[in-house]
Amino acid sequence: MARNLLTKPAAFQETFVRKPGADKTNTHYCPGCGHGIVHKLIAEALSDMGLQDRAIIVAPVGCTVFLYYYFDCAAVSVPHGRAPAALTAISRAHPEAIAISYQGDGDLAAIGMAEIIHAANRGENMVVFFVNNAIYGMTGGQLAPTSLIDMKTTTSPYGRSARNDGYPFLMSEMIASLRAPVYVERVSLDTPKGVLGARKAIRKALKVQEERKGFAFVEILSPCPTNWHVDPIAATEWMREQMLPVFKPGVYKDIVSEVESRPIERRSLSAEDLYRVMGVAEEAGREKTTRPLPQGGVRCKFAGEGGQGVLTLGVLAAQAAMEMGYHVTGLPSYGPEKRGGKVNLSLVVSTEPIGSPLVEETDVLLAMNAFSLRDFLPSVRPGGMVFYNSSLATRPPEPPPRVALLGAPAQELAEQAGDARAANSVLLGAYNAVAGILDGESLRRALVYCFAKPRIVEINQKAIAAGEAYAKAKFPADS
Repeated sequence: MARNLLTKPAAFQETFVRKPGADKTNTHYCPGCGHGIVHKLIAEALSDMGLQDRAIIVAPVGCTVFLYYYFDCAAVSVPHGRAPAALTAISRAHPEAIAISYQGDGDLAAIGMAEIIHAANRGENMVVFFVNNAIYGMTGGQLAPTSLIDMKTTTSPYGRSARNDGYPFLMSEMIASLRAPVYVERVSLDTPKGVLGARKAIRKALKVQEERKGFAFVEILSPCPTNWHVDPIAATEWMREQMLPVFKPGVYKDIVSEVESRPIERRSLSAEDLYRVMGVAEEAGREKTTRPLPQGGVRCKFAGEGGQGVLTLGVLAAQAAMEMGYHVTGLPSYGPEKRGGKVNLSLVVSTEPIGSPLVEETDVLLAMNAFSLRDFLPSVRPGGMVFYNSSLATRPPEPPPRVALLGAPAQELAEQAGDARAANSVLLGAYNAVAGILDGESLRRALVYCFAKPRIVEINQKAIAAGEAYAKAKFPADS
């Protein structure tokens, strides 16, 4: 049945309810921008081909970072340039999906060059729609990898120089030179005929994905009146006069008819296989028991500086919790400094599946120094506990209301156990003595997992025991 071309495709939101602000009917793109045209062509194709419910579109940072405002299908935003990497995971985890990457030239051909080249070289099952307007659009009109020779931008006010800036990247030619891609075409939006050519190329690329034949790449030359500083009519003329002689439209590779469809392979591992792959096959039959936890689990923050074993502390606690059968997530955060920089790790332990690894309000804080104690103490919620290294934090701040502040001389106790570097294990022992979440056997197995050398395992066992003994004597259970 013929569809009225003036109606909105089903793959578009009827109204753009996800878009903030009062205007729910118009896109955020500038007048004369080509993104709206490309969006419509993709939405029409998804609707007409019956692919809407299977489509997963990935858009990174750029003018289209809010693509999910408009499409009524699964859409994901990812960091700048990383769409092909993220889509690789999506395509492999959901082989039945129609995996689509939607990227601009500043994104794909600059910071994302490694991702797109390697995804194409692997022949991933995905479609890449590459919108090329020869400039950075969202961030103010800087020189892009596709900017033309002599083209003036905010970062090339005298024009692009081949000597200083190199030549424009010809992405379709580059992708087509690889062995794995099956379909590569460049189209242009400068005329109605060009738009119809783009429509045809987009549908063919989606067909390649639907038939699981590999990697398809469609480069779409698009106007950017705002950053070219011309009106929409002049922008299309500039495209014809300046862009098309350099970025010649055409089919650069089409071996679709020569390629067999790849069967959908959904791999799944049994518990025994998973233990074997992870190198812990002996764990498969061991019965695991958990202890009751508060609703929502326990949200922990381990903090200190690089070199204090903060991340090791988090891994140790997480491994012990997993040994007991809890659900666990860990999220580290640290700067570029190898030693001395701020480090923290968020850990969530629960008897139920965990929705997010983020820890904003903390139940338990283990602070290895005065700075981390000061920084994270305000995030501990009422009823929470703070264990800090009193060897370094000698003047602790006043705790928030209904927060227990418990100090232990971790450095001295660790030295007595055999090595001052085990101060992190002292704090873990002190916490476990008071909270009692982890059992001794699970901690022992976690130590063996984290430390290969028996001597290190023994020292940290002693450090944990020292922290437990100190906490039991200093902070009795009924105090």
